[in-house]
Amino acid sequence: MTDGLRVVHTHGERITVTEPTTGVELLAYVYRPEAAWEAPKPYIHPLRTLAGDIVTGYRPNDHRWHKGLSLTASHLSGANLWGGNTYVHGRGYLELPDRVGSMAHVAFDEVAADGDRAVIAERLTWHPYGGELWAEERRRVEIHDVDPAAGSWALTWTTAVTNRREEPLLFGSPTTAGREMAGYTGLFWRGPRAFRDGLVLGPDGEGPELMGSQSPWLALCGEHDGADGHATLVFAHAPENDHAGARGTHPAHWFVRNDPFAAVAPSWAFHDELALAPGATLARRYRVVVGDGAWAREEIAKYLEAHPW
Repeated sequence: MTDGLRVVHTHGERITVTEPTTGVELLAYVYRPEAAWEAPKPYIHPLRTLAGDIVTGYRPNDHRWHKGLSLTASHLSGANLWGGNTYVHGRGYLELPDRVGSMAHVAFDEVAADGDRAVIAERLTWHPYGGELWAEERRRVEIHDVDPAAGSWALTWTTAVTNRREEPLLFGSPTTAGREMAGYTGLFWRGPRAFRDGLVLGPDGEGPELMGSQSPWLALCGEHDGADGHATLVFAHAPENDHAGARGTHPAHWFVRNDPFAAVAPSWAFHDELALAPGATLARRYRVVVGDGAWAREEIAKYLEAHPW
């Protein structure tokens, strides 16, 4: 306990972070293993605004393996570390349980709160269905910039995945496997059912046409069920991500939908596979801003300028 953010660790199950002024549990980071078919991995759900409204979906009936905010790998050297059916070109989505792997919790290096910042630092291992060690990951989730007066707070998700195979790890997506405009992989947010048809905003455009686009940030604004008002989630690349590939790194493109459901992912491999050499590390850092209300493009830009990396 601290005078600021409160962190509670239910060992073997979850970590929760609560804002003391409002009493709202901002998030639960769940790391207990779940159904093998759903590719067990840690995830954040529920994720809440400072008003207490939930802005993540969990095990929806259309995709049971969609769980809040999580790191995913839909196509990884022939394995599926996201869960559920696997896309196979010419055959569609197939139930292939022997392709479904996992991201296993190993240990926490830090679980702490220091006033207005909380940290969850974790080590994980990545495995195909057979259980071999394919990768080791160091992950850090930070909760910060909590502002009850403004109705906003932010989460920074940092990941470093190291290939432990003797051959390259190939990160792909349904699009790299042959399905158009389905380049999801990497950090993936599934919104609540009420956020269907929510407004998608980018720095220079809006709407579903931003699928596959490149920009430093992208936002989705939805209207709640059960409570009056809206919430806006902003997803942003850290500068070192080099999302456009300008410095020779692998480019990132936005996967975004508001129909038939709300989802956002800064995809690692939208159009082309990303090859990670043996012993090499893939490092990425993202920010997710959770705001009460319907934010306009100008408000989002002003917030990001006032909260630099």
